[in-house]
Amino acid sequence: MITNNPYYTKQHAIRANSRQTRIPNSSVATMNVITVFEHQRLTVHDFLHASDFDWLMVQEFAVFTIKRKQGQWQLKVGHYIGIILLPSGITLEILPKLNQSTQSNDIVQTRHWVQGMLSDLIHLDTRNNRKLPNTKNFGQFSPQSTPLALKVLPISDWLIEQFLQRLMDYQPTKHYQAQIENQASLQGRLLIKEQLRHNSMQPHKFICESSVLSHDMLANRLIKSALVYLMPLLPQFISSKLLQPWQQVSTLNNCEMQQIAVIYAQAKRQLDVQPLQKQKLHAAQQLVDLAYWLLKQTTAATGNGIDPNRQNCSQLRLCLLIDMNQAFEQWASQRIASMFQQISSSYRPFYQTQSVWLNDAEGLACLSIRPDLLIFKTVSDDCQNQNDIASHQTKAKNKTKGHYSHVIDIKWKYLPHAAAISASDAYQLTSYAQAYLAGQIWLVYPVLGSDRQPVALKQQTHYGSNDSVSSDNIKNNESADAHLWLMPFDVLTGTLNGEVLPHLDKA
Repeated sequence: MITNNPYYTKQHAIRANSRQTRIPNSSVATMNVITVFEHQRLTVHDFLHASDFDWLMVQEFAVFTIKRKQGQWQLKVGHYIGIILLPSGITLEILPKLNQSTQSNDIVQTRHWVQGMLSDLIHLDTRNNRKLPNTKNFGQFSPQSTPLALKVLPISDWLIEQFLQRLMDYQPTKHYQAQIENQASLQGRLLIKEQLRHNSMQPHKFICESSVLSHDMLANRLIKSALVYLMPLLPQFISSKLLQPWQQVSTLNNCEMQQIAVIYAQAKRQLDVQPLQKQKLHAAQQLVDLAYWLLKQTTAATGNGIDPNRQNCSQLRLCLLIDMNQAFEQWASQRIASMFQQISSSYRPFYQTQSVWLNDAEGLACLSIRPDLLIFKTVSDDCQNQNDIASHQTKAKNKTKGHYSHVIDIKWKYLPHAAAISASDAYQLTSYAQAYLAGQIWLVYPVLGSDRQPVALKQQTHYGSNDSVSSDNIKNNESADAHLWLMPFDVLTGTLNGEVLPHLDKA
């Protein structure tokens, strides 16, 4: 095999039979799961089976950076979370890291809030096919403070549990589908154009369209494909039993997988017209949503979907990897937007809205900016006299008028204190303040717990030694400056810390 992987150009400098398997200090291995964290460096000694490390080296996943240090190969975990099923049958679980140690309590806590985040993200992708989360979840996460379970499932087991819970309440339903066949007898509706085009030389054949009652509706095929995708994580006797009712349902082909979003939309429309009770229809929709989200992850450019023709890989293996930068931004943006909308309906969120920032002398766009979240406040609530007809008319006219009250940028990075903010992030905040003329500019970052509070950033204005600049002008300029804030987002509760939100109407 020809490869650019340097691991194999050294003729396996480290051989499997010379290795001692052990549980690493920075990892926890329980049952069939090895748990590691973002940015962790892995060596062959961090695996229970040396062959698993070899296999990961060959795959060259984008989630890992391959380096050789101190005479041994290393895999550095990137900013991804998720699971990889290794050839030995052990699952590699990758969790996010927020300045935490690797004690078992930290793993339990991290799994808990990650499962809540994933619940939101699943519904995000499925509701509107936009890369923004939805606050609805599977019941695994609540903003209420509840004691953690003694044992929180690994991500792989949690996904299996979520899927199987919904699968048990759903049986593949039949659906009338149009079927076109070139057959020896006239059955169904004759397609005249197709008949003339294809059967002019064989008049004994008929191209007909007929409606056939079949289990092969798109919703069923989507679910079946996700079920097959999760099979490697299930014991053989369980997987065989689960597949039994789905024998007559085919999986999605490669072409359909490339258009998974279109297939999902069609599947949802087909499901909506099925004669199902409201409760069963809702359960079926949730199952299709989860199936779609799982399958969509396989198309990510992170190494998901392993080439079966490559060495040491006789079959596709489950690999679900999620960009943590994007996931946190998606999750926090919708959570924060929901907080605004609970305060007042006049707050309207806009996600990832691109705007021209710099033009040249001819008016052509040079640079654009795209904040993670814009909060637009309409002027409709400014009507003082709600009983006045004229006020109502003005309110209707100015329905869409208002201003940007908040510009919010969301970063998945650890900030131990305010001075740790990077220059590029600070420049970005001030650029947003200038471009949108918003009163509040926030940089949202993740924290564990409620100890960290919002920090106001004061912009310093340097006027030089010009004595003509009056103190009144200085005060006016300072009052016109936007308020820059470092806003801690508690991942344990999915909310912002501090008492900023109750005062939003004064912003």
